[in-house]
Amino acid sequence: MPRRTSRTTLDRLRTPGRVTGFLKTASVCALIAGLLSPLGQAAAAAEATAANDYCGSQCSDILPPGQNGNATLAQVLLNQSFGTQPEHAEDQLGPYANLAKGYPSLTNATINTFFNDASFGVPSDQVASTLSPGGRSDVTIVRDKKTGVPHITGTTRYGTEYGAGYAAAQDRLWLMDVFRHVGRGQLTAFAGGDPSNQGLEQQFWRNAPYTEADLQAQIDNAVANAGARGQQALADVNAYVAGINAYIDASDSGRYFPGEYVLTGHKDSVTNAGTIEHFKTTDLVALASVIGALFGSGGGGEVNNALSLLAAQEQYGVTEGTKVWESFRERNDPEAVVTVHDKSFPYAGKPADPQGAALPDAGSVTTEPLVYDPTGTGAGQSATAASTAATATALSSAKRGMSNALVVSGKHTASGHPVAVFGPQTGYFAPQLLMLQEIQGPGLSARGASFAGLSMYVELGRGQDYAWSATTSGQDIIDTYAVELCQDDYHYLYHGTCTAMEKIERKNSWAPTTADDTAAGSYTMRVWRTKYGPVEYRATVGGKKVAYTTLRSSFMREADSIIGFQMLNDPDYVKSPETFQSAVQHINYTFNWFYADSTHTAYYNSGDNPVRATGVDADFPVWARSAYEWQGWNPTTNAAAYTPASAHPNSIDQDYYISWNNKQAADYSTAAWGDGSVHRGNLLEDRVKKLVAAGGVTRAALVKAMADAALADLRAQDVLPDLLKVINSSTVTDSTAAAAVSKLQTWLTAGGKRTETSAGSKAYADADAIRILDAWWPLLVKAEFEPGLGTGLYTAMIANLPVDEAPSAAHGPTGAHAGSSFQYGWWSYVDKDIRAVLGETVKGPLERKYCGGGSLSGCRDILISSLKTAAGKTAAQVYPGDDLCAAGNQWCADSIVQRTLGGIKHYNISWQNRPTYQQVVEFTSHR
Repeated sequence: MPRRTSRTTLDRLRTPGRVTGFLKTASVCALIAGLLSPLGQAAAAAEATAANDYCGSQCSDILPPGQNGNATLAQVLLNQSFGTQPEHAEDQLGPYANLAKGYPSLTNATINTFFNDASFGVPSDQVASTLSPGGRSDVTIVRDKKTGVPHITGTTRYGTEYGAGYAAAQDRLWLMDVFRHVGRGQLTAFAGGDPSNQGLEQQFWRNAPYTEADLQAQIDNAVANAGARGQQALADVNAYVAGINAYIDASDSGRYFPGEYVLTGHKDSVTNAGTIEHFKTTDLVALASVIGALFGSGGGGEVNNALSLLAAQEQYGVTEGTKVWESFRERNDPEAVVTVHDKSFPYAGKPADPQGAALPDAGSVTTEPLVYDPTGTGAGQSATAASTAATATALSSAKRGMSNALVVSGKHTASGHPVAVFGPQTGYFAPQLLMLQEIQGPGLSARGASFAGLSMYVELGRGQDYAWSATTSGQDIIDTYAVELCQDDYHYLYHGTCTAMEKIERKNSWAPTTADDTAAGSYTMRVWRTKYGPVEYRATVGGKKVAYTTLRSSFMREADSIIGFQMLNDPDYVKSPETFQSAVQHINYTFNWFYADSTHTAYYNSGDNPVRATGVDADFPVWARSAYEWQGWNPTTNAAAYTPASAHPNSIDQDYYISWNNKQAADYSTAAWGDGSVHRGNLLEDRVKKLVAAGGVTRAALVKAMADAALADLRAQDVLPDLLKVINSSTVTDSTAAAAVSKLQTWLTAGGKRTETSAGSKAYADADAIRILDAWWPLLVKAEFEPGLGTGLYTAMIANLPVDEAPSAAHGPTGAHAGSSFQYGWWSYVDKDIRAVLGETVKGPLERKYCGGGSLSGCRDILISSLKTAAGKTAAQVYPGDDLCAAGNQWCADSIVQRTLGGIKHYNISWQNRPTYQQVVEFTSHR
């Protein structure tokens, strides 16, 4: 049996000392020589067969750090010891990073300096390798020289999908294995027992605590409900899984499987003993549950909403407190930037006569424990917990939002064809969660990105004459129910009958094998499930003991969306904006979908939006009673009545579309706080609107608009001018404050962006001004609002919406080094309050004026006082340093890190606030 180690790759491979404890550095070179496997295949001088391509060489994409996410043990050791990279592991990182300084001089001709050519097929002189996976004659995988992207061409549907599975395993086998275990709540045991992995698996398993029977039932239901397409999807999945398993067998016998299997004890580096478990179809559902929880499950937070409402009512009284709370909630702010112009789509708004609310008694809420019966010493946790916790934070932050889209109608472009620059911001990881591929076969014709392990279809990309992409939308498909307890804490009333909760458990246990490993241990995760979903909190309501449960419309239905993705890849289905909209209507996750072909553009907001009972306020918990259930709800299948497609925000051929996880349309309420007058969507709206007004928009111009917004400090561009207006309402006599104001004004005049002095300098222009604003923002927000709100309410409001999300704000919702910034913060509150104090017109104002008690002079005093404090903070105080950056290193504090989920590490790059995977498209013709 192979020896098992109890330290995960997320520990061992981050710390070179840990690697050398396992395999001594002195023996690395000799070991590498013995481990080198037959990875280098001779390139075949054959050209991939491509379907008709109507993009005219005007489709491009990029996905850092690189396509190759697998590394043998030898390659991992080389990387750890000498920094060398496997082929195609890092080759997209440089071009991606270089756009930050290269975009000002960008032209259409130089776009592919920073992006890949995303045309179908591979020119014969660019073919790096050709493979017939599993010896099959009905499929080939051709990889290109530049990026190593697999171009899968099949003559049968089965063979095509088999090739897709094989290629996915070639590029992401270890990552796929990690995430099928995350989805099952079994990462800790799989990855060797390091306690720091527990946070990662706990975070997702609580939201989707499925049994094996649940996973299979989801497949069965999805297939049964989709007719012939459902049967085809099941056949595709089976072929895809067969391809994955064929690669597992081939790499095992050839000994070129990912090295992480050795470093976590699943395989022996000398004898090759041990097993890499085959995949099965239910593994894909487990994977999908993680991806769905990350990116496509808007809503929730009703208990936190209730707690902050109660705090507001305690501070101001019920009537006034409710008004104050609603003004901060900004459910339907008239100043919010929207994706669909001049059209209303009412959903989840505040009811005129709320019914069924079940707000907790003050001080009664407790979080339902997830972990039971932990054993073991947890030795070594302190050395690794922070690093892995940061990875978990970066992963979970994706649920909050990210991703952007800029789409311009052909009416306003130089060519007369629509232009789009769009992509999802899925975070930065090594290997990346997404992978690129082209897939061509019967009923399949697409190129683009897919989540590893779910790449039987391209999920974001282009077809023969159209392209599509998505952003996270966040509309509310999750509700919290208060189930009244009976008999004991584990029985509840369901339609008047005392009913037992279902106990779902997942145990992780591990054993030590070497002297430097952590001790043996185990722990159990336990979730109590009701018909209204898993229990998340306990409380009392009016003195009655209740459990608060969380029910989302995609719960137990993670597999349903496969039909929509199948349609997007089918050239015989998607032929127009209308058929595109019809396809994405089959996706039950909460996404904004964008489309462009040579003539048309389109938008559609997907998700199974439940039809709530009349009077139910989606922002707060409601009683678990039949009168307040979703209309048509079946607790066995979690199916319900959903709002019709026409009620979802949608549009065809609008002048332009922008999305950066902002509000979709007027009257369409999302669960997110912060859809107000200042949102990072404004950064795109302002730039694209100006381009459209001038006309003649090109691909390069739209990329420039995106890249310029990606370097902008939202606080500087949209809030700082009014802050300085207040301060400069009288002469600034304090020398420290005056010097700070001068620096901020100079930076603002220069554009208010966080840019390097020169490419690769690793130092910011206007560094002092950036440091001052980074230090000032949290201080000014606290000084502006806490005196008026009171400490209790101010603290409760911060739980709903963090104060700041600057690039270096490790305390923010995204965490440090994650790229995505400025989505969540008190930008709108400061903006509205300061404009009110200045006497300017504010639509949808806050209920009260806060800054300085509402007086201009008082506001000016607190701004100057907090600014002086901020100006006095050193760079080391503002940027305290971490395991990557020395204290005071401003550029490094902002920089983006590809967080390791495997054995290969990459260099950090300069901050950009842009999608991880991104397309630039302009089709020249149509079928």
